[in-house]
Amino acid sequence: MDRYIAKELTMPFLFGVAAFSSIGISIGALFELIRRITESGLSITLAVQIFLLKLPEFIVLAFPMSTLLATMMTYSRFSSDSELIALRGVGVSIRRIIAPAVVLSLLVTGLTFVFNELITPAANYRAAITLEQALKSERPPFQERNIFYQEFQPAQDNPEAQELKRQFYARRFDGTTMYGLTILDFSQEGLNQVVSAESANWDLEKNAWTFYNGTIYVVAPDGSFRNIITFETQELQLPRTPLDLAGRTKNDTEMNIAEATEQLELVRQSGDEKMIRRWQIRIMQKYALPFVCVVFGLVGSSIGVLPQRTNRATSFGVSIVIIFGYYLLSFITNAMGEVGVLSPFLSAWLPTLLGLAIGIYLLLRASK
Repeated sequence: MDRYIAKELTMPFLFGVAAFSSIGISIGALFELIRRITESGLSITLAVQIFLLKLPEFIVLAFPMSTLLATMMTYSRFSSDSELIALRGVGVSIRRIIAPAVVLSLLVTGLTFVFNELITPAANYRAAITLEQALKSERPPFQERNIFYQEFQPAQDNPEAQELKRQFYARRFDGTTMYGLTILDFSQEGLNQVVSAESANWDLEKNAWTFYNGTIYVVAPDGSFRNIITFETQELQLPRTPLDLAGRTKNDTEMNIAEATEQLELVRQSGDEKMIRRWQIRIMQKYALPFVCVVFGLVGSSIGVLPQRTNRATSFGVSIVIIFGYYLLSFITNAMGEVGVLSPFLSAWLPTLLGLAIGIYLLLRASK
């Protein structure tokens, strides 16, 4: 029985992967590549290479949807062909009948995690670099301009709140030296010091910044300059976080969990709560996404075993509605997490947990 059900699940699953991947990559990459070929002169060979590198991103997004489609189509056919009645007639329970679908969803969950960690981030990064090189806008291994960093501290009137402690800005960075620097110091009440310098380097031995050819403006409480100090060389004990941030050029889709966690640690040093929450949510989503396969597998099979007579088109349509509802909820919880209404954990996991609860409810209902 298990082998038969697994065989019946396989073809709809592969069909779903092909269909959903094709739709996704057409909307998300193919049209843009065609535009690049016609407008920017991107060669067809490179376009094909970039297309293939983008495939893993859309394949991994298709895995949960394909699991839902496969389970719903397969078990709906079993129900409409009275195969479920025959199996239940010989004493096979609904839970036992659904077991192969759960096993399939667990296998796809593991496969999704492997793709998300080992294949998709590297492929996305390589695709971006290849496109930039082809368009002669190669991405440097560091941020070249407008390095901006804010450091926060507990507010003096409310230790639980955050207030700006220091603002760091560099106009340009060549990989070792920053140029055109301005540092605003708010560590005391109000603006109390401004540092302007032509350039600066991070001294690894002294664990401090060395500024060159600049001026320090000491600001009085009334806003006037209490003292002005010019210097050729000045050592300042400031965090090296701006240097670390300037060295990061990947976005979250080009990072695995370990890389995203490293980025989160850098962002934590800035004290920017909004950015910290955003990266916490992204990391939680990297954990949560694979388990959507389990949710969709359970929901699809539980709906499929209900007494009904549906064709494949109906199953496909119902799958689209469920997928749309799930990702709409994910979008809403993500937004609520970024504004602080939900914790990063709930923001990423709430749709999955709700879906799992619904799947269990449907399974219990079908088992009666």
